Amino acid sequence: MKKKVRVSVVFEKNYAASTKIVVNQGSSRSGKTYSILQLLILVKAFEEREAVFTIVRKTLPSLKASAMRDFFEILKNEDLYEERCHNKTESTYLLNGNLFEFVSLDQPQKKRGAKRTYLFINEANELTLEDWIQLSIRTEKQIFIDYNPSMEEHWIYDVVLPRPDCTFIQSTYLDNIAFLPEEVVREIENLKNVDAHYWRVYGLGLPGQIRGQVFSNWGQVDVFPEGCKWVVYGLDFGFTNDPTALIKVGLFEGELYLDELIYNLGLTNQDVAHWMGELGLKWEDEVIADNQPKCIYEIKKEGFNVKATFKGKDSILAGIDILQRYRLNVTKRSVNLIRELKNYKWKEDQAGKATNIPIDRFNHAIDAIRYAVLARQLNRKRMMKVSSVRVLNGD
Repeated sequence: MKKKVRVSVVFEKNYAASTKIVVNQGSSRSGKTYSILQLLILVKAFEEREAVFTIVRKTLPSLKASAMRDFFEILKNEDLYEERCHNKTESTYLLNGNLFEFVSLDQPQKKRGAKRTYLFINEANELTLEDWIQLSIRTEKQIFIDYNPSMEEHWIYDVVLPRPDCTFIQSTYLDNIAFLPEEVVREIENLKNVDAHYWRVYGLGLPGQIRGQVFSNWGQVDVFPEGCKWVVYGLDFGFTNDPTALIKVGLFEGELYLDELIYNLGLTNQDVAHWMGELGLKWEDEVIADNQPKCIYEIKKEGFNVKATFKGKDSILAGIDILQRYRLNVTKRSVNLIRELKNYKWKEDQAGKATNIPIDRFNHAIDAIRYAVLARQLNRKRMMKVSSVRVLNGD
């Protein structure tokens, strides 16, 4: 490659690693994912012919919003992108006679597929040990993985890091600071003032020590059940810095079931309406959204039954209180919601004791759920009042 490419120290460390497995643990915006992709595209792909590079994440929406987006950005920045080499249907790209394939683990038939030359697992902490085994045993040369260490215990710590053929690379945003806007750096460093756990994980890139989680009443399930007593959709708007989240919420046999449908940055209202249509939502489906009239109007005129949530005094605590009364069953594919439930926590006072005020982070999907359930609860109370009036009138 004759063109001069700017790279970070994280790239250099991955480039120098010659072991079978290269583990990248790091803070937010440390350049882990981008550096690994640069290495695969600009170095490995020009050392190989007829090699297969597999890039994996737990779900397809998450993969498209992270590693896949960065991959094509690098190709275009380096004038390597050719439309004829890109099979958008199969999510593959041909580069210098090598095949790059993008695989999400909500496509199990691909997970256990043919052998590969190189493997990159993005956000590996989302995967199970079984996922790791099935992927790693079919990889001939090198495996790269990256993750934010938000978990205190994980198979990565127990199974992968102790291996003699594993290189461990720890990074923080400071390793990538030359490539970060000042406002991003300020936001990360502000975590020092927000919460010690968040700063430890997303600022320093160290394993989490979570205390004071808001929700402990949840677990994972394979699928969203048929035959729910009711189903409502919760929608929390985002755009540049915050993701838009759409969550399907249903009550089945006295327990709440939750399924993440949308969780992406940079979505316009037209994008949201498009994806709602792709997901099969119709006017008959009730969607309770963040109270933003312009957003609601633009999506509603596309044919979706979107209503504003109730936002009164203490509505956040009221919604949390309702959610804590139920068992929350989260589909395994809802990786962003799962991450939020693990990290959503109460603020601590100066003595380190939990207050009754939640930290305003890791709550976009949770807010969407809260809107849906709070609206359902308020509707139920109104229906009970109307029913009581009718009975009295009948007497």
